[in-house]
Formats: sequence, structure tokens, C-alpha cells
Amino acid sequence: MHTDKASLRLVRSQIMDSGPGPSLYPLHRCKTIHLVGCPRLPSFLAFALKSRHCGLTKPCIQVRHAQGVHNVEGEKNYKAYMNPEYLDAPLTQLGWQQVDNLRKHVHASGLSKRVGLVVTSPLLRTLQTAVGVFGGEGYKDRMTALPLMVANVGSSGRAAISSHNSPPFIAVEDCREHFGVHPCDKRHNVSDYQFLFPAVDFSLASAWISKIKVIQLKVPVIIETDEDVLWKADVRETTEELAARGLKFYNWLWTRKEKEIAIVTHSGFLVHTLRAFGNDCHPSVKKEMCTRFANCELRSMVIVNRSMIGPDVSTTNYPGKVPPGPDLSSDDADEEVSNSI
Repeated sequence: MHTDKASLRLVRSQIMDSGPGPSLYPLHRCKTIHLVGCPRLPSFLAFALKSRHCGLTKPCIQVRHAQGVHNVEGEKNYKAYMNPEYLDAPLTQLGWQQVDNLRKHVHASGLSKRVGLVVTSPLLRTLQTAVGVFGGEGYKDRMTALPLMVANVGSSGRAAISSHNSPPFIAVEDCREHFGVHPCDKRHNVSDYQFLFPAVDFSLASAWISKIKVIQLKVPVIIETDEDVLWKADVRETTEELAARGLKFYNWLWTRKEKEIAIVTHSGFLVHTLRAFGNDCHPSVKKEMCTRFANCELRSMVIVNRSMIGPDVSTTNYPGKVPPGPDLSSDDADEEVSNSI
């Protein structure tokens, strides 16, 4: 394996100078390499291989919600997002078609079998998209599993969606769209959602609300104030505040035990948060990461945490020297000769 030494030093410098903490990369830009018989790996490459097998990477599938009723007029005139009629806007019929098409892709590509958790913003359009794409097959009355969504939510005309054979769903406040001003970005009460989406876990939906009652004996968290206290009619969250919230969200994702996670969220959240990542990538990759998401677009990325060393041992590494014997490499022999001169 021949590598230009100057290029090697440059790549190593770019990786090691990017700082500690999680980094995010497009999944298709990552490559797993199984090296055989190469005793002297560059340190950055050895780290990449080790991190792949020691729990330092976590694939995450990021999805923007399908077309909402607010998007139709908002695309024509941005001021339409101020319309109070679009409060917590549901999906359009075209949006549901987009959901159906993405669902087919998720099943055809095998993602549906690998996703261990679905995290969704607790707004109606993201909840509908999440359960429509990653939920179970059609719900039938008297099933033992609760429905992820009851029938006709948001006047959709859609049948109920089952939670049978689907991953768990969690609604999380941190991956919402910008807080404030736009009525389409204000959510309904959590108690309303719990009725419409019975199998979705809303215990983290209002994690920012400090006054909660936790009942023992493994009973779910009860939120004392379930209305949207984060949305203000006259104050719009800044992009810097949104990006900081997004970074906190990805740090939380890192703590989850699931190995592959799907996130269903919003365009603004994705763009402004992803701009905080990719500074240690090639500019073309950085640009690719920060491009705005289309409605119901899915992109697979991987979270890499270089600030920790995983305790697990690779299941594919092989120690070599079995049975043991002399194994002086030609490179080692050259060094011994030069040292003896």
C-alpha cells in the first residue's frame, strides 16, 4: 500500500486538529477497510478502524418531514408562514404520497430492519412522517400492540398505523424547528398527541420543562404543563441558539444504546445544526452536508466520537503469529541495519 508521506501527514493533521467530541460525516463517504498483514498502520487510519469496531461510531438516518400544508403557500410567499391557520401544520395529500414512497425505499434498502430507534420532533407533520415511514403495517382493531397513529389524524383520511414489528418511537423537543413567531412551528399539547399517537413515547417531549412529576413503579413521566411553553409569538429563536440546541441533541443521541437511529425533523434544524459539523472534511463534503433537505429527503450519516476510546474488542481483528515464529519485516530489517551503522 503506497501513500505519499506529505499527503499522509496532511490528512493526519486535519483529523487530529479537529478537536474532541462528536463529529458527523455522510455515511456514503465512510469506508470500512479490513487490512491484512500491515503491521505499521498510520495512527489516524488505525484509529478509524478501531473506532469502527469499538462503539465510537453511530449511524444516524436523518429525514426531513414530508410536505406540510404550510409549505405549499410558504414556498410562494415566505410571509404565509405567519398565517395562524397553519398552527402545527399537518401533511398534505402529496406529503402522504412522499411518505409512502420513502417507506418503500426504507424497506427495499433494508433500513427498516436495521433502525433500532426513531426519534421525532413533536410536531404534527414530523410525527405523521415518522410513523408513516418507519411504523408497522396497517393497524387492526383488538391488536395487542397500541397504534402508532389513530385513523384520520390531521384530517388525513389515513388508516391507523400499527406499532407491531416497528422500532420504538420517541418524541424529543430538542430536534424541533425554530421556536417562536411562526404558528406552523408551535405544537399542540402533549396530552392531545398522546391520544393521537398512543405508542409514541412523549416523556422526553418537554425535557426543557423543569416542573415534572415522576411517579415510581416504572410509570411513565407525567408532565405538569403539557402546552408548548417554548414557542413565543413575538420572539424567534436565533440560528445560533438553534445550532446550540442541535449540538446538544446530537450529544444526547450519542448516549443512546441503539446502534442505528432515524431522526425525523425539520429543514431549518438540519441545515443550521449540520453547519456546525464537517469543518474537518473536504469543502465539497461540508457543502454536501449543509445543502437544504427536500421534503421527505433521507440522508444517512455517521456520528464519530474521537474524544473517547471504546472498551470493546473488535470481533473481526486477528492477532497473527499463530503459530508463533520469526516475523522480522523488511522494513524492520532496514532500520536495524541503519542503526548498526
